[in-house]
Amino acid sequence: MNYWLFKSEPDVYGIDHLSAGGTTVWDGVRNYQARNYLRAAEVDDLVLFYHSNSKPPGIAGLARVIAARVPDPTQFDPVSKYFDPKSNVADPRWTTVQVEFVEKFPTYLPLDLLRERFSGDQLILVRTGSRLSVMPVDNAIAERLVAMARE
Repeated sequence: MNYWLFKSEPDVYGIDHLSAGGTTVWDGVRNYQARNYLRAAEVDDLVLFYHSNSKPPGIAGLARVIAARVPDPTQFDPVSKYFDPKSNVADPRWTTVQVEFVEKFPTYLPLDLLRERFSGDQLILVRTGSRLSVMPVDNAIAERLVAMARE
């Protein structure tokens, strides 16, 4: 099992949306490195759900991957801002995962706290200039983060 950190704006789709809906396809990722990370995710991997573009940004909860290498449906929808006319159903350019809600953490982990506790070598998120919406998290670091969030 691996850990990942997925970013989402809470006013667009936050941990409370996932909690209410139970599951979702993590659609709309259009960065190739983030897409490649999504392709590496496997069923039962855990996802730290990060609220970006919020005050303050931070880790809000936990999700689990329940389906891997799912074609992102938005690439085929001409009215979606994520439509990709170069993608085709036989060989989709954009794949993603489906996740299910696991928990909303009792303790929100704001970015400033993460920067205090972790180096950029430990947690990609705190590296200067890191803007990826999907990134791997070392298992030992992820377990520390989960323990902090459950305090």
